[in-house]
Amino acid sequence: MNLTTVIRLLYHRRKLMQRDYWDRRRLLTHQAKSLNDLRSFAYQHSAFYGRFHAGLYDAPLSELPVVTKAMLMEKYDDILTDSRITLSDLTGYIETGGIEERFRDRYRVASTSGSMGRRGIFLWNNDEWMTVLASFARANTWSGVTASLTRRMKLAIVSSTTPYHQSARAGATLRSWWVPTLRIDANQPMEDTVKELNSFQPESLVAYASMARVLADEQIAGRLKIRPRAVFSASEVLTVQVRQLIHRAWGIWPFNEYAATETASIAAECEQHQNLHLFEDLVIPEVVDENNNPVSPDEYGAKLLVTVLFSRTLPLIRYEISDRVKLSEAICPCSRPFALISDIEGRMEDVLYIPDNSGKLIRIHPIFFHKILDPLPSNGWQVIQETDRLRLLIAGDQKTVNQNDLIRILSKGLENSGAIAPPIQIEFVSAIPRTKMGKAPFIVARRAKI
Repeated sequence: MNLTTVIRLLYHRRKLMQRDYWDRRRLLTHQAKSLNDLRSFAYQHSAFYGRFHAGLYDAPLSELPVVTKAMLMEKYDDILTDSRITLSDLTGYIETGGIEERFRDRYRVASTSGSMGRRGIFLWNNDEWMTVLASFARANTWSGVTASLTRRMKLAIVSSTTPYHQSARAGATLRSWWVPTLRIDANQPMEDTVKELNSFQPESLVAYASMARVLADEQIAGRLKIRPRAVFSASEVLTVQVRQLIHRAWGIWPFNEYAATETASIAAECEQHQNLHLFEDLVIPEVVDENNNPVSPDEYGAKLLVTVLFSRTLPLIRYEISDRVKLSEAICPCSRPFALISDIEGRMEDVLYIPDNSGKLIRIHPIFFHKILDPLPSNGWQVIQETDRLRLLIAGDQKTVNQNDLIRILSKGLENSGAIAPPIQIEFVSAIPRTKMGKAPFIVARRAKI
């Protein structure tokens, strides 16, 4: 990142930080204008939205149809506002492009892993990309650990180094004299990770929640010897147990950040460490049920609809993300004007469907397993649904867990939920297996037709 890029990023970050001091009325006025600008641009430049919103150009956002990931990828070329680009072009670039290269010297491109089906491909022009980076920088600024023109900030990221991953693209852009950056693949041997972190000594540490847990264990054991001033968790559910473990390891509470490839950062914790502030100046979130109707605060939605206010190259208006989040009516003592998320339970793909006596599929949400398995004296767990059983992987010593009691508690809980408890097999492993993106999901669900 050269000086010009640094100055542009600092300018975008400053604009976001100024909005922290707005009142709610000014934030909503900004949001309404930004939405109007987005829709006007999309209607003029995207053939898809011109047709998809026909007759609804003046309708409220809540009355517009929803865009699913499948629809996005099927109609991709028509959604794009640059007619010189095709999905085929981008797919080829994803397979061969280097991490620091820009597509046609103009666009940054990233992709989801596709672990739950067809992967999504997303791209941003230079101005959009600065907003993406500024959204991540905002969370860093709230932690009090940040870089400026006169101050360096050493950053270590332990997640995915896959070139098409958004965090890898962002890390490659940020790497500079001002932000010396160490990127470590979550799948590499832990002894190598510990060695690299000990040598680098980061001020700010960013990691998947599952990896932050392992690193905290390494710090407590005395093998890892770093002193970060801030620890960030992203991309996975951050449990109370992991929060407490991080605090025990480093004497600081972690900052939880909620982000997605499609949107960049959606929400983040402030210094109060209570709830997550939604970045409503960048994204309009709608927490809805299965039929896209809004749910009440303090109730989990079935999914989240997002309208990305700064999206222009690939406009996203009421785009569906299958995350289960819960809003809060609380007011944060920090006085920032943004609405709050009180909890993120996970994605609908993390929900198990188990039949009852009539053959009806009963939803078993991840929170059921968290309540029972998080307190275990282990280094992590994973539930894998197979055709005829549930496999429970536990990282740790089997002597610390009464397997018969655990199976009994899980089976009884599933029966109380109305499901027929399948056979449960417990396996003790040295570490929870990770995906190619370096994540260690709590639930590996068998896709069910419902």
